[in-house]
Amino acid sequence: MQVVSCNYAQHAEQILNIFNEAIANSTALYDYTPRPLASMVAWFEDKQSNQLPVVGIENDAGVLVGFASYGAFRVRPAYKYSVEHSIYIHPEHRGQGLGKKLLLLIIEQAKAQGYHTLIGGIDSDNANSIALHVQHGFIHVGTIKESGFKFGRWLDLAFYQLILATPEYPIDG
Repeated sequence: MQVVSCNYAQHAEQILNIFNEAIANSTALYDYTPRPLASMVAWFEDKQSNQLPVVGIENDAGVLVGFASYGAFRVRPAYKYSVEHSIYIHPEHRGQGLGKKLLLLIIEQAKAQGYHTLIGGIDSDNANSIALHVQHGFIHVGTIKESGFKFGRWLDLAFYQLILATPEYPIDG
């Protein structure tokens, strides 16, 4: 297994497959319908234009088995030091420590880019993701009850936050 920086040409379809599996079979994404490949163009353009990392792990055959990224938490300027991250692992590769590896990479990227707060929005029934985040210093900062509806039931969205010691000199504006 090797860590890679993901790009559209090589990884868009593989990321899309992981996204669409999560949409169809889990509450990791509060979407109902699979995304088309064309949606990945704008997704990658946003990441690239805002200098947001997309890191992945490939197996020895060069197949992406998991990825992580982050994006704006909110669009107002005062939120500029806060990002919301996501980690997705192909179902055949869960439970192998890949989520931990990707989370640690994302934390390091956020520090290097001078962000102050990492936020994870996690379905409250996702005990594995919650445990991973707590193990790495994230704290539960709130839950929005019944904020989503999928698979015939109401879903609660829990927020976990990690405060970083960066940036050294934050500025307004």
